[in-house]
Amino acid sequence: MKLVVVGGVAGGASAAARVRRLDDKAQIVMFERGANVSFSNCCLPYHLSGTVKDSKSLVLMTPTAFQKRFQIDARVNSEVVSVDRQNKTVHVRQSDGKEYDESYDKLILAPGANPVMPKSIKGIDRENVFSIRNVTDIERLKAYIDMAGIENVAVVGGGFIGVEAAENIVHAGKKVTLIEGTEQIMAPFDYDMVQMLHKELDDNGVDLRVSTTLKAVEDGFVTVESDGKEENIKADCVVMAIGVAPEIKLAVDAGLEIGSTRGIKVDHNYLTSDPDIYAVGDAVEIFNMQTHRATRLALAGPAQRQARAAADHIYGIANDNRGVIGSSCVRVFDFNAASTGLNEKAAAKRGYSYDSVLIYANDKVGLMPGSAYMAFKLVFEVPTGLILGAQAIGRGDVTKRIDIIATLITMHGKLTDLRDLELCYSPVYSTAKDVTNMAAYVALNVLNKVYNQVHVSEIRNLVESGAFIVDVREEKEYRSGHLKGAHNIPLSQLHERMNEIPKDVPVYLHCRSSQRSYYAIKKLINNGYRNCYNLSGSYLGFSYYEYFNDKRLGREPILTRYNFK
Repeated sequence: MKLVVVGGVAGGASAAARVRRLDDKAQIVMFERGANVSFSNCCLPYHLSGTVKDSKSLVLMTPTAFQKRFQIDARVNSEVVSVDRQNKTVHVRQSDGKEYDESYDKLILAPGANPVMPKSIKGIDRENVFSIRNVTDIERLKAYIDMAGIENVAVVGGGFIGVEAAENIVHAGKKVTLIEGTEQIMAPFDYDMVQMLHKELDDNGVDLRVSTTLKAVEDGFVTVESDGKEENIKADCVVMAIGVAPEIKLAVDAGLEIGSTRGIKVDHNYLTSDPDIYAVGDAVEIFNMQTHRATRLALAGPAQRQARAAADHIYGIANDNRGVIGSSCVRVFDFNAASTGLNEKAAAKRGYSYDSVLIYANDKVGLMPGSAYMAFKLVFEVPTGLILGAQAIGRGDVTKRIDIIATLITMHGKLTDLRDLELCYSPVYSTAKDVTNMAAYVALNVLNKVYNQVHVSEIRNLVESGAFIVDVREEKEYRSGHLKGAHNIPLSQLHERMNEIPKDVPVYLHCRSSQRSYYAIKKLINNGYRNCYNLSGSYLGFSYYEYFNDKRLGREPILTRYNFK
């Protein structure tokens, strides 16, 4: 059997290696149009700061190593420009101009995706405009920003690549403006959660411009538009990271079926509409197990699993394709952030009946060095309690918590499963009741209407309308910052001062992180109050939700002072 693989990074290299493990006699030829195969594309931005000092270390395996270790003929600087399905050949064009045909028995397409570079943007082709796709790209970008006189860098796009590039360029000593066309960076996170990341970027000197679009790249500056107004921003260098488009030209020209999302259409074994051609990675359309719809997902983990499944199917090994849920993580300066499954926006778009809870809980026992709060949001279906998704941001191990939720989503777990999940505990790692367990308890209280809650996005309206808000923190905490117009009745004094709280109007309670306000609400309910609401996120949540927009919009704060401790 002769296998030809188009694309030599995560999907292509993994498929080729898997075929070799299954068949020691197969002839395997892998084509890569770039200069390197099997490089760590997820590590590329970290070369800009010197975290990855030598760009050569980004290359995990050379063509020589592929030949010696796996007997795989890896040919770099060799672009497959067409597929002849009838004669089962691919036409190859080398960088030196030589062209030839290569035959195949089975063909795996793993061409990846290209950075989006809109021609409508004036100056997009200037020499100081870069994208990040491979080792050559990152070497060119680093060489440019390291030149004398390059001080201001504009990064366009607030997704994973854009945020990671912005952080690393700041660490390289440059001034960075991050330009994002929508109202927030990092689309997998809900708007209330992402405000923590907005503040973190701002705290580290990044000039974050949301709801802002790039119009032109000029000499020493870029022109952007926001709210119908144009502005020039200093920029000696521009990094384009507004997204990627699946590279499907080869498939289209070959007459392969393309899916509704403009990815190559494949079945559950990653077989295309041609019985001898498979496709994997960023270029393919796949199945989302929660929405039951086609999607595209540019992540290395799923690409490698797809590659293994395609290789297995060539040899008659069936694949149990459960679909994807989209688990991802990112570091933004001192904060770690991770998400999985559906956020609120996605759940609403797909017609789910859902609710969510947002808690701020310690990631480990407070006595332990390095203990810090973690913001954790859990999205669940109403009335079933089926877990739909989660997001976590903090200085501690957020990936562990999101991996727990990803596992439960895959196993169709519910809130009761998460509540009763037995997890490892030591004071240096977590609390006896982990953040994830606590979120399940809170969510079950909301689901079962033990009490009512108001989401953090509604707090400003409550304050501005003069709602009766009770702050149950201690007086010293209240004096250090509070919601304007809030009544301070500490939990420790609630029993004696309950008569100060009316029963004939809605009453909204909060503390620092919602635990004490929960105790207060239970006490009020037990004393005949029926119109009580817990303010989700409490004072930490209010501070984060309001801070960046207060600063960006120059609006009147609803808090006397922010508190992030």
